[in-house]
Amino acid sequence: MAKTGDRARATPGSALDALHFALDRTSPVPLYYQLAQQLEAAIEHGALTPGNLLGNEIDLSTRLGLSRPTVRQAIQSLVDKGLLVRRRGVGTQVVHSQVKRPLELSSLYDDLETAGQGPTTDVVRNERVPATADVAAALGIPEGSEVTLLERLRATHGQPVAFLCNYLPPALLDLDTARLESTGLYRLLRSAGITLHSARQTVGARSATAEEAALLREKEGAALLTMQRTAYDDTGRPVEYGTHIYRASRYAFDFQLLVRP
Repeated sequence: MAKTGDRARATPGSALDALHFALDRTSPVPLYYQLAQQLEAAIEHGALTPGNLLGNEIDLSTRLGLSRPTVRQAIQSLVDKGLLVRRRGVGTQVVHSQVKRPLELSSLYDDLETAGQGPTTDVVRNERVPATADVAAALGIPEGSEVTLLERLRATHGQPVAFLCNYLPPALLDLDTARLESTGLYRLLRSAGITLHSARQTVGARSATAEEAALLREKEGAALLTMQRTAYDDTGRPVEYGTHIYRASRYAFDFQLLVRP
């Protein structure tokens, strides 16, 4: 009977040293795909981090007991996803993992921290501005009323992930720039005694403008994910309206779909 659950372990000399890969040679799932999925999981969970070297294809095939074409196909699939890069004279290197965020009422900061992504924040603007028609409608206030505008650049591993624009009623809480750079907005809301209960959210996509591309270190015209959200507290009061953009190369929304009875 064919042996299942082959366990390949890397020999010393690469970031794979401490990792084990369960490769089932009797499975109909191709070995390259099994390897690619397990490498991707290691990157997403932080076992492989940006800058880690995996070695070249010959070394990898020897260490993992696989053919060179199998390893090459697995590596190429992750290169195509932007998770790995081939460097001449160096070998294969981890670039970054794509952030997958569940569609639920949580903050990007909390999601990144939970995923071990080490989020950092640069506050671009924190000031009072007149509410535009869209902002006023979302927050249920007269157009032209004063609101607090926050613009923040969120990054992980030194690479920008998203540009966040949020509007809040000015009397809601005092938003100190230093605190905003050390924690998430929703944490500050919760610490002020505001209980978030629900939200209306729209997800879309478009191309990056020149200014957005410069902020997010992308090329002009690169794919961006967009999100608009109005969050409500447990009394039904709108407490925050956000319009965010995310690098599609580094970020994805994760959906769970259920059949309606």
